[in-house]
This record gives sequence, structure tokens and C-alpha cells, in this order.
Amino acid sequence: MPHLAAALDQPGVLDAGAYVELARLAERGGLDFVTLDDSFARPGPDALGVLSRVAPATRRIGLVPTVTTTHTEPVRVQAAVATLDWVSRGRAGWRIEVSTTEGEARLSGRRHAAPADALWREAGEVADVAGRLWDSWEDGAEIRDAATGRFLDRDRLHRVDFTGTAFSVRGPSTVPRPPQGHPVRVVDATDGDARAVAARYADVALVRATTPAQAAGAREDLRERARACGRDPGTLRILASLLVDLGDGEHAAQPGHGGGGPRPTVRGPLYRGGPVDLAELVAGWHADGVTDGFHLVPVEPRRDLERLVNGTVALLQHRGLFRTFYPGGTLREHLGLVRPANRYAMTGGTS
Repeated sequence: MPHLAAALDQPGVLDAGAYVELARLAERGGLDFVTLDDSFARPGPDALGVLSRVAPATRRIGLVPTVTTTHTEPVRVQAAVATLDWVSRGRAGWRIEVSTTEGEARLSGRRHAAPADALWREAGEVADVAGRLWDSWEDGAEIRDAATGRFLDRDRLHRVDFTGTAFSVRGPSTVPRPPQGHPVRVVDATDGDARAVAARYADVALVRATTPAQAAGAREDLRERARACGRDPGTLRILASLLVDLGDGEHAAQPGHGGGGPRPTVRGPLYRGGPVDLAELVAGWHADGVTDGFHLVPVEPRRDLERLVNGTVALLQHRGLFRTFYPGGTLREHLGLVRPANRYAMTGGTS
């Protein structure tokens, strides 16, 4: 069955309650996860902070904030994502992004803007070292034995000793290994520079596609790249990312949307039509094997997410094409991904 995720983006909204309400709605529909975008380039609440507030108000749905790897310290980024995984009891993800503009660079004042290809190479290094830091605590490293006064088993903590192009990290992390082992890493892999990072490090790749053929081509390319990196392509979930405008009724998709399909816009592929036609699109693309699921970005957050859950998802559930309950408790379980083995526990040292 397809994987489904939705964006919670609400420009200008600072009230945490509004995000909690939409996350609970998405959870009621059984969606795999919700995303919340973030950027130094525009004002708004911190996505990771907002979803940390959403975590105790939800029980099952995955929570995936955008956190840029540019102008941020890798140790702090991985610790923050690991903390979200702890407070959500294994439901955290991390949408990896870069900051390309000089305006964003001036906010930190440490360096000038750099080309996208260089920033995505750095993002790959941050994704790599994050995994190493998450593994720097073996499971069971915390003893918490009051009788002996031992809090940690130091033999189960490991240095990382990683040197990248713009940073170096010794480790171990300040946060114990997250419940999922590695929180789920998500990358928008539409562009070439980001696609290389997604193929090597991502658990979920998002691809903006307007036709089934385009989605299938991106999926095959990502799977081949993952295989070339020594990965099992089956460990990478590839979701088509669409803007959705479900309007104010059950009308059919507008002409130019390909009989219910999306059309290109400056913001990305846009589906405009009714919830029933969207269900047909989701079922059709997944049945044809062109995508593992969809990441849907409501044009009007409250209206479109409600129509998505109560219309599109309900119809898919009625047809037996989407879950009616969560069979597991972690985001990895929702996505059918195993908990990664700890590299240091396997090798007994640094890696």
C-alpha cells in the first residue's frame, strides 16, 4: 500500500495549537508522517521546536522538521534531531536542506554563500557524521546504577573522529542513541546535487513529478544510484511530492491536470481537483509502480488537509488500499524500515 505524508506549513502562524490540530488530523487519517518546512530566508517559528511541541500531543504519526546543514553545527543538529526522537518515542525524522543565499549567510556572519553543489556535498558529510554520532552510544550504554554510582559504561561509548571539508567532529554525542537508532533522513531529491545525497544517505526521497513517467524515471535513477553506493535500493522510500488544491467541492480535476494528474507551476507540480480524483491518482501511480507513495502539500492547509483525510484517505481505506491503524509505534515501522545496527557495536571501535 502507498505511503502518505503531508506538510503542515502555515505561513505566518505562530500559535503551536494550530500545528497540533493539523498533526492530530493527519494522525487520525493514519498518515506516515508530517513535515514542517523551515529556512533562514523567511520569518517564522523554528520547525524543530514546533514539532517538539507537537510530539507529546500526538501518539503515532511521524514528525519531520526541515533543518538546514548550512551555517549550523553538525553536533547540535544531530543532537536536536535525536532529542526529538526521544521526546516522540521514536517518531522523528529530519528533512535535510541547504541555505544558498547571501542573506542567509549574513545571519550567521561566519562565511559567505557558496554554490549549491558544494553545500550539498557538505550536507552529505553532515548526514554521514550524524549517523556516526547516533551510533557513538551503544544500546545499553546507560547503566544508571545508583548502588555503584555508575551512570555509563564507557566501553560502550565511541569517538567518531570525522573530518569533513568545513568541520571536524570527535564525539561521542551528548545524547544517547535514539529509539530508532537513526531518525529517518528525508531529502527532496528532485535536483541533481541533492539526489546524490539522497541516494547515499536518505531513508525517504521526495521527487516533484508531473507525470507517471517522470516519477518512474526519478525512482529508477535514485534506486540505481543507491545500488551504486552499496545500498539495497529497497531501503529507500521514494515519494512523489505534490501541491494539492482540493477546492471547495467534489468537482473533477480542472482541464490541463491530465485527467486528474498534476500540472507544472512555479511552486512545483500542482493537483487541483476533488478528493475522489486524488484518490484515483494515488492508487493508480502506486499500482503502476512509479512511486512508493506521496508527500502532499496543501495549498490551503486547514481546508485541504481535512479534505485529504476525510475524503481521499477515507476512500483509499474503504478500498483496502491504505491502513486504518498504525501497526507499529515508530516512523521506521510505518515506513517498513528496520532499525539500523550500531556500526561501533559491530566493529568494536571507530569507523
